[in-house]
Amino acid sequence: MKLLYFSRDYTPHDHRFLAALARTEHRVYFLRLERRDPQVEDRPLPSQIEIIPWSGGRSTARLQDGPRLLFDLKRVLRRLKPDLVHAGPLQRSAFLVALSGFRPLVSMSWGYDLIHDAQRNAAWRWATRYTLRRSAVLVGDSQIIRRLAISHGMPEERIVTFPWGIDLEHFSPAGRGCPPSEGAEASSAPFTLLSTRSWEALYGVETIARAFVLAAQQRPELRLVMLGNGSQAGRLRQILSAVEKLPQDDQANVHRVLTPGQIGYADLPRYYRSADLYLSASYSDGASISLLEAMACGCPALVSDIPGNREWVTPGENGWLFPPGDANALAQAILHAVEQRSELPRMGAAARRTAEARADWNQNFPQLLRAYQLALKTL
Repeated sequence: MKLLYFSRDYTPHDHRFLAALARTEHRVYFLRLERRDPQVEDRPLPSQIEIIPWSGGRSTARLQDGPRLLFDLKRVLRRLKPDLVHAGPLQRSAFLVALSGFRPLVSMSWGYDLIHDAQRNAAWRWATRYTLRRSAVLVGDSQIIRRLAISHGMPEERIVTFPWGIDLEHFSPAGRGCPPSEGAEASSAPFTLLSTRSWEALYGVETIARAFVLAAQQRPELRLVMLGNGSQAGRLRQILSAVEKLPQDDQANVHRVLTPGQIGYADLPRYYRSADLYLSASYSDGASISLLEAMACGCPALVSDIPGNREWVTPGENGWLFPPGDANALAQAILHAVEQRSELPRMGAAARRTAEARADWNQNFPQLLRAYQLALKTL
């Protein structure tokens, strides 16, 4: 089968799908809608995947670029004559394919397209419904995506739901630091919080910064590691500068806030294993890959109480939940986690078991091939 994989950019998620598809018998082409900064995937495209040159994929795609991109997409489709197109997000790559009239189309929701973008205004809702009506199959990673797709008119029997999953060998607890023993030494040992989400408003990183300042006033042993970067960098640094004014403890030579920047895939497990608690304050998520990576590394999670996270985190068992956007509640939850640090190894082990049971990419990937077969039957 000739397959055209058409995505918004080239991200770790795209690499995950393309690397798996490269190991199949199918001939796979890759079409990239745009190139955004910063580039977040440092691994090269698998050698078996053929990237298609066209008028897109060179810079950020704008609304006014739509007619030009659609015209050239039709040219690409005429030349390649793929048996199937796999495209997402819904209102971008998949929408262009729907407009082209190509069939069969397997649309893939990226979470934010249904949770956030489809709610923007009437035009975005129309694009969502238009794309779904012309999709043979929709692939989604969580039950919240399934429910939202149905609400926009997608027949339930044509939705294939599975977590995108992770490499459980790469993301594992191996080498995870031993917890401190109980007593005075344990209570004063540094307690590391880890955030890996992009510094954008959608991911609630300002809530994390504000909560950390509040919690650090009471627990000087707290440390915050914030990976990544983004448009809220200036705002975050302004908020976190308040930490520098707090009284120092015996660990004064240790920075309370570390911002290492964008970390490559190979180094990510080291950060998860060195953290006591993973934080995410996202307002919108399906099955968050960052959350699954943390859990697979045996790191308990403290995440926003949204439907996607509730599918993975059971309070008191493998992590905790807090109300989205509530910095005070997050600060109190952090303080509670510090007080319960003797329970964290048990919770981390439960988190790993959850990942093993449901987030194994090698076990989940065949569901995508099932979606392809279902789409081909619609012809």
